[in-house]
Amino acid sequence: MKDYQAILFDLDGTMLNTSIGVMESVEYTIETLGYRKLPTEALRRFVGPPIQDSFIREYGVDKEEAQRGANVFREYYKNQGLLKAEPYDNLYDLFELLKNQGKKIAVATYKRHDYAMQILEHFKISQYCDSMNGADNNNVLTKADIVEKCIKECSVTDKSKVVLIGDSEYDAIGAEGGGIDFIGVTYGFGFKTKADVAEYNHVLAADSIMEVMEFFK
Repeated sequence: MKDYQAILFDLDGTMLNTSIGVMESVEYTIETLGYRKLPTEALRRFVGPPIQDSFIREYGVDKEEAQRGANVFREYYKNQGLLKAEPYDNLYDLFELLKNQGKKIAVATYKRHDYAMQILEHFKISQYCDSMNGADNNNVLTKADIVEKCIKECSVTDKSKVVLIGDSEYDAIGAEGGGIDFIGVTYGFGFKTKADVAEYNHVLAADSIMEVMEFFK
């Protein structure tokens, strides 16, 4: 294994199971805007990616309408759904392992920045982090942009010493765009199998946080 200096984490589907709050907020948005109802599996696809992209994918709306949907979603989510989440098993054990090894820990998420900060504080994840960065309201920042901000704040100059852990193609593409390594996990909302991860450049495909821990031991 490389001697990584900084470990970047996606949030939704990688550190926290946020599906209940996100899906509830999507259903509220759909009802409020009069969109057709979606099956549960389609609702699950809203967890993780930029919310605007999800509305465009599911309903074929333009960017302006997708932003309107995002605004309705976020207003409900911040008040009703944000903290309806659960940390995945062994998450804090992984943090302790990495900190004991002297690694820097960062969060690079597509969740809007202020919401990300609130949920990271609530679940006491922020105390382990050297950098935490989320998305802007209008979905201008790419995942690679967010990754780059984390790398700078962690003061790492050699990108070969940085790896991003994530559960979706957005994370894999963001890692590649940011010039860093990628670990794909299958217990979240994007990748279903290790074969899904294998479609992208990666140094590890893991079915659990325990597998990730073994990689870093």
